[in-house]
Order: sequence, then structure tokens, then C-alpha cells
Amino acid sequence: MSVSPLSRKASLWQTVRAVCWSFFGIRKNSGYQDDLAKLNPLHIIAVAFVAVALFVAALILLVRWVAAS
Repeated sequence: MSVSPLSRKASLWQTVRAVCWSFFGIRKNSGYQDDLAKLNPLHIIAVAFVAVALFVAALILLVRWVAAS
């Protein structure tokens, strides 16, 4: 099934939610198919980069806090 780029309409929240589910590695196949139909790949990449940066920053802060204790 082909989806034209103009029919992809998802909110920022839907993109963030899809990326979060990807971090956990759990997702229903129906939800995955919905994401394929609605989400813009460039938005997914941008949100994923931000999420990874936040995750790495949180790990660094956690390590510094534990090492200082």
C-alpha cells in the first residue's frame, strides 16, 4: 500500500510517543502500521536525536551523582 507524503499527518506528540515505544522495544503491529502510514521519517529522526541526547545527558548526570556520593 502506497502512502503519499501529503496524507501523512501526525502531531508532535504522536511522533514522540512512537519514538518512546521504540526505546522500550515494545509495540503492537497495528500501532507500527499506523505509524508507518502517518509519521514523517524526518520528524522521527529529529525526535530520536533529541531523545538520545536527553538519555545520554541523564546517564552522565546519574554517573556524576553516584561517583560524588
